[in-house]
This record gives sequence, C-alpha cells and structure tokens, in this order.
Amino acid sequence: MYRLEQCYRLAEQHFNRSFERPQVRLDLRGQKAGVAYLQRNLLRFNAQLYRENREDFLQQTVPHEVAHLLAEALYGGRIRPHGREWQGLMTGLFGLPANRCHDYAVPQKRGTRYLYRCGCPEGIPFTPQRHALVRRGRRYSCRRCGDPLHFTGQRQVVG
Repeated sequence: MYRLEQCYRLAEQHFNRSFERPQVRLDLRGQKAGVAYLQRNLLRFNAQLYRENREDFLQQTVPHEVAHLLAEALYGGRIRPHGREWQGLMTGLFGLPANRCHDYAVPQKRGTRYLYRCGCPEGIPFTPQRHALVRRGRRYSCRRCGDPLHFTGQRQVVG
C-alpha cells in the first residue's frame, strides 16, 4: 500500500490534480502478477508472486497496474492497454521500463492433459478446456502438417 501511495502522490504532483485511490485486493492467482479493472477502480495482485518477488514486484508490478488506472483517468475513452499513453506514464512519470509482462517463475499447476495425434511423430497435449471443446464438436488441425488432430484416449498428469 505504501508503494501504491507513492505512485499516486507522484502522479498528483506531476499532473497537479488528485486521483481517486483504488480498492486493492491480494486475491489474484495463477500466472498474472496484477490486473487493473478500469471501470471498477480496482487493482488485484497475486500475493504468492508478491511474496516470492517482493523487490521487483514493488518496483515494477505495482506501478505497472497503477499506470493502467492513471491512463484511464487521464485519457479515458478507448486507449490500448499497453499503448502510447500507458507507456508514457511508465517511462516518463515513473522512470521505469514499459514492460508488458513479468518474468517471475510461476510454478506449473498440477493438472490433466489429453494427448492428441496427427501425422507428426509427437503427440500434442490439450488442456481439459480444449478437450471439452473437441467433445462438443470443435475440430483442430496440426499447425505443422495440417492433418486433423484426434484424441488418442491417453491422459497424462502434469505439474
């Protein structure tokens, strides 16, 4: 919260105006370090990635998400999420690189993969979601050989 406040105070000094502080939650899970919900003025952060990458998270991730909310407040309308306005806030206001993604190590979630085959020698693992789409009639083709992909009947546990 201290870092968040630093970012907002810097923006208020720079733009000579006040900004409404967002609601903040530490309930994000998975691969994303943070998400900004523009219309709701809400920031969600991944507590696990924060604990494992504290210094960089505070230095880069918090300003990254704050810049999204500031860009919305300043420019509104239909701006691109990592477009020119957001990049300008990251580099010009915060003096940070305008990196779109983090490079934190994210442990792979344990789960099931469904093996599909085509004309290529190696199988292609599908997630349960994609496998469910196939069961509902969706068809996929191999990007390399162009053959249709077919379920082998085999499943594997990963993670």
